[in-house]
Amino acid sequence: MYLSLIYVKIVVILYFNLDILLLLSTSSLNWYWLHKIFYFAKKAWFDGIDLSLNEANFDLWNEKYIDELSKEFGINVLSITAPSRWLDDEIVDKILLIWKYLNVQLITFSPPYFSDTNTNWFSKKLPKIKKSSSMSISIKNVEPKFLLLVIPKYRHASLLDIKDITWSSSLDLSCVDWSSWIDIIKSYKILWNSIKNVYLSDKHWVKSNLLPWNSWGWISYLPLESFLMKLKTMWYSGFISLKVNPSELWAWNEELVFQRLEELIAYYKKYYLDYK
Repeated sequence: MYLSLIYVKIVVILYFNLDILLLLSTSSLNWYWLHKIFYFAKKAWFDGIDLSLNEANFDLWNEKYIDELSKEFGINVLSITAPSRWLDDEIVDKILLIWKYLNVQLITFSPPYFSDTNTNWFSKKLPKIKKSSSMSISIKNVEPKFLLLVIPKYRHASLLDIKDITWSSSLDLSCVDWSSWIDIIKSYKILWNSIKNVYLSDKHWVKSNLLPWNSWGWISYLPLESFLMKLKTMWYSGFISLKVNPSELWAWNEELVFQRLEELIAYYKKYYLDYK
């Protein structure tokens, strides 16, 4: 019995440490061509790419071109983040095609925008796909914004609601509204074992998607250091994706981009990877 418990513990430790992968979101460098983003991710030793889809960059929707880049640089797209607006069945089907072609591990959607006329893709299509396939589909939290102070910009967007759709979630730290008394630690406790991806960034009042150490003294505005250590002690097994504004990485200067990415890797190792 004692040996069996030791074996289980060893398997758990190996499993959770091997599966923690640090991804670079393409949105963090969307001022660059996709080829250059793969180059940055490879040179900075990220484990993979989070493909953050948007309407402005057609290369992000070209699965064959992306596959060529993955083979060229030896780095894979492990996660896809769908656009937060204008989704319908046709666009969702295209995203699923990209997932299948690239053999992506996770797709993350946002709740439907208030003006979206077709929301069946969210309430019916995604749960059905989740049940009938091995596809990992998560729903991410969004910032609780309102029109005219009363109309929520996103429907079914509470933490409990997003967890209920596919029982898989992604936690975007920049979207946590800590003024509502739900900080990133409490958000994690609510979503807990449903979380498949954590979008890593800092936030200060109206400024969001900041680098984690951008406050005075190289300590985050949010309790990011405590949050990362909490993830480690709770045996988190999903992805961590760097998702910041391109200006945070000084994206107009290639040398500074690498410097910032290396600093991020060191931060990640200190507060997560090497934390015991």
